[in-house]
Amino acid sequence: MTSEIWTPLKLITWATDYFAGKGVDTPRLDAEILLSHALNCPRIALYTQFEKPLTPFELAAFKALVQRRAAREPVAYITGKKAFWEKEFFVGPEVLIPRPETECLVECALELLPQDGPPKKVLELGAGSGALVLSIACERPLHKYTATDLCAKALDMARKNAANLGLTGIVFAQGDWFDALDQGQLFDIILANPPYIESKMLPALEPEIREYEPVGALDGGEKGLDDLARIIAAAPDYLAPGGVLILEIGSDQGQAVKGLAGKKPGCWKDCSILQDYAGRDRIARLS
Repeated sequence: MTSEIWTPLKLITWATDYFAGKGVDTPRLDAEILLSHALNCPRIALYTQFEKPLTPFELAAFKALVQRRAAREPVAYITGKKAFWEKEFFVGPEVLIPRPETECLVECALELLPQDGPPKKVLELGAGSGALVLSIACERPLHKYTATDLCAKALDMARKNAANLGLTGIVFAQGDWFDALDQGQLFDIILANPPYIESKMLPALEPEIREYEPVGALDGGEKGLDDLARIIAAAPDYLAPGGVLILEIGSDQGQAVKGLAGKKPGCWKDCSILQDYAGRDRIARLS
């Protein structure tokens, strides 16, 4: 590669073809993102410098990134960041990469949180990078936020993201779902994107997910409902009067989640299933 003169345009074309041959879903986009990362410039700058030759150092840096992506390592882990809710979050192998469909959880929570008035208490269970709860906090800074996770490294990542966004006063606690909380704590809104993939389906996932993302954030047990069931059963003890539980669920789990809510008679008056941008079941809202 280094014996030729390589420009951004030539490199993007080469990397796009190479990624396509490796089965990468978005070869052109990934090539552009990785090249802009290697050159430490915005993607738009690649279009204004298409014919500018790269230095040997820049070529070597880009080649190393291409090799990682060809091995199906997610772009977000390679660059160490991921866009979510029009913000950028630090991510790493210790946390699940934020998905666009999870923005539906943000929208649902924002509908329940006023711009003014008495502050409400919001809890995210299994916060990972913090993308969900921190996005909400940016939009509704008046309210009080707590984020929990079982993984200490994930909480460190969430704290880093909070600091990067200039958010202060977020409470972080380590523990397994509600075990991270002190007894008697009550919240107006509880959010979670728990593992909900059936164990038997994990081997069929894309290599980017199966081989790199934390399995504990994906594996929901035999029917994908283990953690959803735990949260739905325990949440009433941590919700203030009139409180709401909002969960991300699998596209085929709406009726099963309603069944889980029905196992707690007198605790849940309503369990609504909301759809994502593609019209698939994605959010369970319990109250």
